[in-house]
Amino acid sequence: MLKEFKEFALKGNMVDLAIGVIIGGAFGKLVDSIVNDILMPIIGLITGGVDFSNMFIQLAGAPAATLAAARTAGATLAYGNFITLLINFLIIAWVLFMVVKAMNRLKKKEAAAPEAPAAPTKEEVLLTDIRDLLAKR
Repeated sequence: MLKEFKEFALKGNMVDLAIGVIIGGAFGKLVDSIVNDILMPIIGLITGGVDFSNMFIQLAGAPAATLAAARTAGATLAYGNFITLLINFLIIAWVLFMVVKAMNRLKKKEAAAPEAPAAPTKEEVLLTDIRDLLAKR
């Protein structure tokens, strides 16, 4: 059983999947940083200084000034966090679309380029010469 597991875990597809998950996690952190540190402040500036991460509706408890205080006071609907995550998702979907589109374009270029015919072997050259000599007779 251990041998079978080792064969399964070391298959090429399993290693490729593990690498994809690791790169995907790093890519997710990168996109989070782009959204939270670059895009959301710009969007907030355009919309008049609105900070989406601190938008909430307090459903229960005493009114609070910040999201953290509202959550400790009671039930809170943090719709600003949802807006941030929605923008994050849209950016990831757009970037993945562009990556797939570029990969498809590269595949089309490779398929469109015809391969040059292989040079004839020595045997083929000799047979061609013999054929030509026999044809002259």
